[in-house]
Amino acid sequence: MLKATVYVTIKQSVLDPQGNAVQGGLHSMGFAEVGKVRVGKYIEIELNTADRSEAEQRVKAMCEKLLANTVIEDYRYELA
Repeated sequence: MLKATVYVTIKQSVLDPQGNAVQGGLHSMGFAEVGKVRVGKYIEIELNTADRSEAEQRVKAMCEKLLANTVIEDYRYELA
């Protein structure tokens, strides 16, 4: 069994209104040192396979088809 950890983030060229809202909230709470904030997703997936190559292909397909909107988001993953 392998575990995939997937990180999905908004591309740098895309505005991040959720990140802006978090930044504004932190500033209003007295955290003036906070600069730019970007918000993303963290996903853990358990895979019932021991074949690392197959797992990489499957995780990439999952990201491309459902987990990330590749028009506006970037993703990366780690297998353990």
